[in-house]
Amino acid sequence: MRINPINPDSMSIEVRFVHDEIFKLITHSQGPVAMTNDEGALTGPFPPMLAFPKFGIPALSFVRSLDNHAALPKKIREVAILTVGAAFGARFELYAHEIMANHFGVSPEAIASLASGIRPAELNQEESAAYEIASVLAKGKIIPDSTYNLGTAILGKDGIAELIFLVGAYTLLAMVLNGFDVPVPEVN
Repeated sequence: MRINPINPDSMSIEVRFVHDEIFKLITHSQGPVAMTNDEGALTGPFPPMLAFPKFGIPALSFVRSLDNHAALPKKIREVAILTVGAAFGARFELYAHEIMANHFGVSPEAIASLASGIRPAELNQEESAAYEIASVLAKGKIIPDSTYNLGTAILGKDGIAELIFLVGAYTLLAMVLNGFDVPVPEVN
């Protein structure tokens, strides 16, 4: 870990406001995932983002806008996020989204496959489209026309756009997590 969680009492007023907004958001949307330490400081990608607010706050705004305007079902989003996390080996991203995927009804077998970078056989049509598109993008490739067109037919134009931006956001988060060597929380 290259950036330790930041005690909220030591933050500037502006950064503390962002911290408190994140805290409200994650307690609402990431309920089953431990995202704070024993002192109440945010963990995961948040310490680096708050330590470097001129970069981290705009990145957080982007991710938050995707959450605020999410139309894709949660299971589809989690398939895509786990695909990205596995592609980049982002430990905290996998930790958090294995829990979230389970919370939203993705089977343990599918979660294990996705976290290992393997396409689960049990995915439905929408989840398969999300996996294929996320997998291609996480490899740094252009989505083939046939895959894009099929994804658009299955998820709709807005759905495919949301998926592409979601993959981009979680790729960014994976880079932050890996760049700052963010570990998973210790389980007691």
